[in-house]
Amino acid sequence: MGFTNYHGHTYYCDGKGTPAEYLEAALQQQMPAYGFSSHAPLPYDIAWTMKAEEADAYVREIKALRTGLQHSIEIYLGMEVDYIPHVAGPGHERIQRLGLDYTIGSVHFVDFFEDDRPWEIDGTHQVFMEGLQQIFKGDIRQAIERYYALIRQMITEDPPHIIGHLDKIKIQSEEGKLFSEKEDWYQHAVEQTLQLIKESGLIVEVNTRGIYKKKSTETYPSPPILKRMKALDIPIMLNADAHHPREITSCFEETAELLLKIGYTHCRVLLQGQWQDIKLTTKGLDYA
Repeated sequence: MGFTNYHGHTYYCDGKGTPAEYLEAALQQQMPAYGFSSHAPLPYDIAWTMKAEEADAYVREIKALRTGLQHSIEIYLGMEVDYIPHVAGPGHERIQRLGLDYTIGSVHFVDFFEDDRPWEIDGTHQVFMEGLQQIFKGDIRQAIERYYALIRQMITEDPPHIIGHLDKIKIQSEEGKLFSEKEDWYQHAVEQTLQLIKESGLIVEVNTRGIYKKKSTETYPSPPILKRMKALDIPIMLNADAHHPREITSCFEETAELLLKIGYTHCRVLLQGQWQDIKLTTKGLDYA
């Protein structure tokens, strides 16, 4: 019995702590598996991504941890990879050559400013509003629909193993003042995306970071989306999006309770080198 986490960052990107420190935390919590997924390099000067010249060192360090283990824990090598059409994605050569065990595909950027800077949609609200005005002339519906369209484009053209924080753009809603997740157009954009995820057989992570960092009162994706995902039988995994060793299972027990109430009974995890559906409980995954 024990939780797993496959979304974790290290000092190679914007995480705090070495891979060994995360491993120690995972061992202390008797986790059967732990996955590292630092932000993959991008061809831009982004403060929170790994530098391209450090990618090989990252791979070597995670593999060294794995080969040196004499413990009952499995270590997996992944990256969170941004999808930017024609620029970056899970299938890009700079990612494929690394021999990763898995990728988390995320959309953090939606189109570009006039000076060719990518517009970050989950950074500061000021930058979000600047991009909304300059790129979309203040049309929030157009911007949100473009965000979900990019996720669908990633799924179609360059799919990862796992879809990262599906509805994270909601943190910019100003508590519903800028846009409402209940609006028909928003729900239609989500539904289109879920239908494509279902067809593609991809895993959607249930990401708790918004809760414990107090950027959201709920998971990514939200409970209504999770209910629709359950109806579509879309597989899930529970991830912390940890940026510090102490965060690797943050808010997991209450989120597991939520998932069980929604009707989910299993999480899909990478164990023994294979994707498996393991029984979910409020205290962890039951491997018996």
